[in-house]
Amino acid sequence: PPAHSHSDWIGPPDRHSHLRPVIFHVPPGESALERRLREARQEAQACNQRFWARHNRAFRQEKEEFIYSRLKAKGLEMRDESGQKATLNAEEMADFYKDFLSKNFKKHLQYNRDWYKRNFTITFLMGQVALVRALRWLRGKKKNVEQ
Repeated sequence: PPAHSHSDWIGPPDRHSHLRPVIFHVPPGESALERRLREARQEAQACNQRFWARHNRAFRQEKEEFIYSRLKAKGLEMRDESGQKATLNAEEMADFYKDFLSKNFKKHLQYNRDWYKRNFTITFLMGQVALVRALRWLRGKKKNVEQ
């Protein structure tokens, strides 16, 4: 982002995680509390990127292996006579999706727990930053009234 920017910048979706990365604005004179908030947000984003990139990679690989094994069991190739990629019907794919979700249930549960913890921390820090800013604003108002 340009130096004169005063906000976060959101990029195009990552090709592996499918999440949109954020470049966080670092304001001049950022306080230690504001820095903690920004760093917590950056860490949450990095963890989300890592988890979903790994998850999506595993999903694509296991899906391809599932399709290949089912087609092979039927005596079919990955491509049909016209060169088109062979597919399975919705019921067969539903078997894959169900198995994949069941197999990864604990990973998703752990991810959700971590996500809630991180977001609670971020929300708490946001409240602290808002309170400090409100108090700073009120002190400024009080000084203006006294003058």
